[in-house]
Amino acid sequence: MKPSTALAAALVLLAGAALADGGVTVQLPDVSNLDQAEATQMIADLANVNVITSNCPGYEITNGEWTLITGTGDLLAARLGLDATAYDRKYYGPAFKLLDDPAACDRIGPTAKPLIQRLVEMGGGTTPLAKSR
Repeated sequence: MKPSTALAAALVLLAGAALADGGVTVQLPDVSNLDQAEATQMIADLANVNVITSNCPGYEITNGEWTLITGTGDLLAARLGLDATAYDRKYYGPAFKLLDDPAACDRIGPTAKPLIQRLVEMGGGTTPLAKSR
């Protein structure tokens, strides 16, 4: 459900909420105040955290947290004018290469919770708003 579907099946964005595979809908943060450099850094951080939390034991996240991360990444990709192919090539390609580095899990994994907290402080949420049927 995690990185393999993050790009293969685009998240449905509805009124600031994201619906991910598995049917979890969460409130997405307001990313409109981020400048270009901040948006570019955040989308890279989100891709890295998504790959690491999906592939490294001990750094797992909840479905709500995953939806917040991927939904925010999709918002930023749209804001930066990236289609799914460009988003994958520019951010997920390098993120998956992190898995070749034995230290990547322990380097990136601990950044997941602070990044999620930042998204929450920006108005996002990890608590499911609804479940699809």
